Amino acid sequence: MIKLFRYLKGSAVLCAILAPLAMCLEVAMDLLQPTLLSKIIDVGVANGDLNYVLHIGLQMIIAAVLGLIGGAACSFFASAASMNLGQELRQGLFDKIQTLSFIELDKLKTSSLITRLTNDVTQVQMMTNMALRGMIRSPLLAIGGLIMAYTLSPKLSTVLLVAIPIIAVAMVFILKKSFPLFTKVQQKIDNVNTVMRESILGVKVIKAFAIEKTQNARFKKENEELMNTSIKSQNRNLILWPMATLIMNLSVVAVLWFGGNMVNTGDLEIGKIVAFINYLLQIMSSVVMVIGIIISYSRAKASATRINEVFETETSIKDKEETKSVDNFDIEFKDVSFRYNEHSEYVLENISFTAKQGETIGIIGSTGCGKSSFVNLIPRLYDVTKGEILIGKTNIKDISLSQLRENIGIVLQENILFSGTIESNIKFGNENASKDMIIDSAVNAQAYEFINNKEDKFNSEVEQRAKNLSGGQKQRLSIARTLIRNPKIFIMDDSSSALDMATEAKLQNSIKETMKDSTVIVIAQRISGVMDADKIIVMDDGKIANVGTHKELLKESEIYRSIAVSQLGEEVLEIVS
Repeated sequence: MIKLFRYLKGSAVLCAILAPLAMCLEVAMDLLQPTLLSKIIDVGVANGDLNYVLHIGLQMIIAAVLGLIGGAACSFFASAASMNLGQELRQGLFDKIQTLSFIELDKLKTSSLITRLTNDVTQVQMMTNMALRGMIRSPLLAIGGLIMAYTLSPKLSTVLLVAIPIIAVAMVFILKKSFPLFTKVQQKIDNVNTVMRESILGVKVIKAFAIEKTQNARFKKENEELMNTSIKSQNRNLILWPMATLIMNLSVVAVLWFGGNMVNTGDLEIGKIVAFINYLLQIMSSVVMVIGIIISYSRAKASATRINEVFETETSIKDKEETKSVDNFDIEFKDVSFRYNEHSEYVLENISFTAKQGETIGIIGSTGCGKSSFVNLIPRLYDVTKGEILIGKTNIKDISLSQLRENIGIVLQENILFSGTIESNIKFGNENASKDMIIDSAVNAQAYEFINNKEDKFNSEVEQRAKNLSGGQKQRLSIARTLIRNPKIFIMDDSSSALDMATEAKLQNSIKETMKDSTVIVIAQRISGVMDADKIIVMDDGKIANVGTHKELLKESEIYRSIAVSQLGEEVLEIVS
């Protein structure tokens, strides 16, 4: 957990220093009060000296006010430091997540990352706030109380030598048992988030299939497991509270018993017994406070471990120390094979082909044959398992990720838009784009007409997950966002499937003209989406089955011919007859 404190920056560091100093003032004033009280009883009350009582009473009031100022200042500085730490941790985690490759993101899982960014950071933040106040106050109060109690009566202090070790042993034993449970609690929160996220994102499917009861039962199961694990972890820790209270009360009884005998024998004054009991209560209350802090620390430590796991995760896809630049964007796959992890099967095997800059390459094949995995390798969303991919005769691993991805525009199969406006979404592709560039990209993506028909046009709102747009509209905005980059390599991963045939034909012509100097790769389920390509790759079960033009493949590829006939009818074969 200490590693995370490096995220205390700027004025937060000063606040983290000032908070304990302010707390020292409060503790000093709290420790002074019982001694002043004993003087009032043993001197002022015993001798009937009202002036002495008022004089010492005034000192107690001043001490209380100074303690109040110290406590308030400590709370302010501790809150400022912990809030700043939480903000820096969230920002640091978010920035780190952006650097991770798809492989690491798949391992960590989206729901778990959300929990770490929110719940886990909050646990660390709360613990920091409590530590800056309680972790300073409690030890100082306990140590100071022990010293003051010993100065009052060394003999009575033996009561503390028995009570404190008993509590300490109990604390260590119980916390050792409970710590693993806090880690399980955070994992259970991950599971609840997973089910909740899937249910919210898939609400249309759930309602369409009328499986609300199934999803409710699934959520109930995960929610009950979270509750049971939380109760189990808390119950073990809560034993400490009654145990500490019992020992504290027994200690007070022991002090009164032995202290009373000492008063009878004239070895101790009544005022000192009162002061001793006050110090005893301060010591025991500080011990109880330490228990609460340690319980919070146990949970925060589990959260800190999960946060550090993200920070310590090294991305498997990163730049080499020395990188190369390219000015030619021919693409060559050399005997490329790929699988998502060492335990899975190969989704691509022995892929070899070349695409010259300015060419349009079509990729077609059955669902699940590896088309999307194929193009995800080009911008290094994943790295090849075997073989190599060259751009301009340079291995893409030797090109810096920034240069590689700046020159690649990819329209993914899942069209993700961000809440904001239509204009802000298009400008995701190029933050410095002018208004004319935005309009041109919308025109080329066949999106201008529906945008212009909206009341606010380019300033029209895009809701979360673009739920106020149709599938075709989302696809065209995604294409416009990519076109505005003017990439050297332009990839469309089945991203026109929601368009009608006429709009798709216009889009193809527009891309052909706009991207004439770029390498274009188009994945499609429909023959019409690739039939005009310079070269068409037919995929089958992760391998290249055939490569050729539309006419050549109708002659040579049984797979391509069957797709063409199923979509365009038998008359398509007249081209080659």
